[in-house]
Amino acid sequence: MPKTLRVLMVEPHESPHELFITDQLDDLQETVGGLIEVIGNGDGTLLVCNEESKLNGMDGNRRINGDVIAGSFFVVGEDGENFRSLTDTEMQKYIERFGEIEDISPEEVKENIDYTFYTW
Repeated sequence: MPKTLRVLMVEPHESPHELFITDQLDDLQETVGGLIEVIGNGDGTLLVCNEESKLNGMDGNRRINGDVIAGSFFVVGEDGENFRSLTDTEMQKYIERFGEIEDISPEEVKENIDYTFYTW
């Protein structure tokens, strides 16, 4: 039986809120509206967002480290190669971090699209 994760959901134009999701790929993808991308926060938590959000024209959500995250994302705990529920302290930290709704224009989202090309 899949485990349930307590995460912090952050959606464009909305305040963040607690959400419970199952630790299954299809549920994780449904939560962010497509393929998932996982970004480490450097503190035992991860940000999980839609890998193609900018290319798909999703609304800008929050600015992070000079970049723009578009579309919905959630913060979850990291347990080695697995996800875990957020602690109360982590939940509060990220509620405060993402509590301010940011106004991000479609132009700013487009300016922050990155492409990486690999050659052999």
